[in-house]
Amino acid sequence: MAFQPETPIDSIENAQEYVRLLLETIGEARTDIAADLAAASEAKSDRRLEALRLVHYKLEKLEQHLHSSSRALNDLRSLRRLLFEERTVPAAVHTEKGPEAA
Repeated sequence: MAFQPETPIDSIENAQEYVRLLLETIGEARTDIAADLAAASEAKSDRRLEALRLVHYKLEKLEQHLHSSSRALNDLRSLRRLLFEERTVPAAVHTEKGPEAA
């Protein structure tokens, strides 16, 4: 019986897609914050500038963590495929061995 997910993130592939979407959103947020940083530095608003720098830093850290999570999910997917023999054997390998290999 095949595993039926109960929620949208019950598979490694779905989790990978979710992390990818989060990374896209963080990229957009970093672009917005960079524009806000430029405007705040021109306005000489020290308190706002420091807050935006902190937001920029936190977004960078979050992005690094999500990249690490993405790599971990990729490793898990590869290991699952190896353990459950989900990888397909190329057709050339089957024809080289011939029918007596089976």
